[in-house]
Amino acid sequence: MEEERRIVPFECRGCWHVWEEEYLVRHADDEHGNAGEVWLRNGLPVPPPSPGAICPRCGCQDATTFPEGFLSRHPELIPPEKPAAPDPTPLLSPVPRRFY
Repeated sequence: MEEERRIVPFECRGCWHVWEEEYLVRHADDEHGNAGEVWLRNGLPVPPPSPGAICPRCGCQDATTFPEGFLSRHPELIPPEKPAAPDPTPLLSPVPRRFY
């Protein structure tokens, strides 16, 4: 039995959230010589990743998958861990005030 670790990137088509999920894939042959795969997450069997994954942010069931390693070649798609700090510059209106 062979095991390999796969990281599958997803993107939600509802809120455009991008995330990755890690799987452990076990390859084995049965007593008849047929090849099979078992996909595991956290030690539990799960179905292989598919475009119908559920978004962890908004719960939308319309997510798409990317090829393995896609996000490492496109780091601009990975959202930052912390939100950007607000700009301390005060907002000024371009509309002049009335004088009366």
